[in-house]
Amino acid sequence: MVVLYVRGCCGESLPCSTRGASVLCASTCAQMAGCVSRVELAVSCQSLLDRDLGSRSDPLCVLLQEVGGGQWAELDRTERIKNCQNPEFCKKLIVDYYFEKVQKLKFGVYDIDNKSFDLNDDDYLGGIECTLGQVVSSSLFTRPLELKQGKPAGKGTITVIKNNLNPCWRKFSVPLQTFCGGDFNKPIKVEFECIHPEKKQKKKSYKNSGILRVKSCKIETEYSFLDYVMGGCQINFTVGVDFTGSNGDPKSPDSLHYISPDGVNEYLIAIWSVGSVVQDYDTDKLFPAFGFGAQVPPSWQVSHEFALNFNPSNPYCQGIQGIVDAYRHILPQIRLYGPTNFSPIINHVARFAAHSAQQGTASQYFILLIITDGEITDLDQTRQAIVDASKLPMSIIIVGVGAADFRAMEFLDGDSGVLKSLSGEPAARDIVQFVPFRQFQSAPREALSQVVLAEVPKQLVSYYKWRGWPPGRLPEAKSV
Repeated sequence: MVVLYVRGCCGESLPCSTRGASVLCASTCAQMAGCVSRVELAVSCQSLLDRDLGSRSDPLCVLLQEVGGGQWAELDRTERIKNCQNPEFCKKLIVDYYFEKVQKLKFGVYDIDNKSFDLNDDDYLGGIECTLGQVVSSSLFTRPLELKQGKPAGKGTITVIKNNLNPCWRKFSVPLQTFCGGDFNKPIKVEFECIHPEKKQKKKSYKNSGILRVKSCKIETEYSFLDYVMGGCQINFTVGVDFTGSNGDPKSPDSLHYISPDGVNEYLIAIWSVGSVVQDYDTDKLFPAFGFGAQVPPSWQVSHEFALNFNPSNPYCQGIQGIVDAYRHILPQIRLYGPTNFSPIINHVARFAAHSAQQGTASQYFILLIITDGEITDLDQTRQAIVDASKLPMSIIIVGVGAADFRAMEFLDGDSGVLKSLSGEPAARDIVQFVPFRQFQSAPREALSQVVLAEVPKQLVSYYKWRGWPPGRLPEAKSV
């Protein structure tokens, strides 16, 4: 069996497992560039097979990524090491990382005995398939955190203070890389005289119009989404499904809950699209799933927070398939009713996010996916619930299915201004992302997840930065 190792820049390495083989992956050279992070993988192998007669194999590792339709494209490859069963490759494999995508990777190790670039004529020694999400979120991966290049506050410029001969400017930030390329061993000299060119020409005795002094200076670490994920932060995924009567009778082909002959509907597509990405960041793959707006047995009272698996004490489903199975199983057992209330499920997840926040560490972040077909009935309560949740490690994704008027959802999104509660309290940060499913009906299924999840890394980082919590590695804690 081939064992692949990924080692961080610190030189530490340790194994993690996936699909029956051991893969050890490292990535500590991630630089944020907009929404893209470049991940660097250092690879080593153990106990490779000998394919050469009279000598050991000459291994090389190639990295491929699935590009769709079962096709694979080569991203990078290491150097070849001669006569070695336990190679530690010097060349790092580079991958662009996107949280909002499922990036399937394939590591292949070959015995190279010729100068041809083509690997079809070389002996295949083994390999492994995984996703990049599994690589960067491995719970067994540890590494020291490194100082990253930060983003300047605003444009990093000093604002004008008028009519003041002794101005004191507010603090601002500039990237460390702008100073001596980020070399800590080089001194930084700050010397700034305020010279007025015209006065200098007119007056020989003129020296300056003042001196600028630096009152304080410190280096602050700017952590990235990958720093938190690779530092052990778990992403907990919860689903809320709208079972109000406006969806239509699930037995009717006109219903949004009608499952077509090919086994899908808009609800299922949304669950699969978002869940397939997020599941890589949760080690136990247990996801709570709830319904709202239906009459449920045995009392047939309307509930806005019932477990899809009918087990209120343990609403967790095993993997995304478990959510799908629970959804299919519950459809014929409930009565679609109403109204459309969001706040109970938002508050439910917020309670666990609040419990996690009390630990004072960046150990857990919560994503709530709500799939709905219509207008919100409890808009004021939902506004308050979102404002409260904005102070917690939590993001909310709303996918609107069908052809309803979703203006209230767009209002909750907050893109046109800061969302406020009915009392006027503003949200501490933007945590809601809404998209109408109809915009993606003709697009590839992965397009939906790419849009709704694109803001999550920024939301996660903004929360932990706001709280002043660095990445860390604490034991996972999950409760119902």
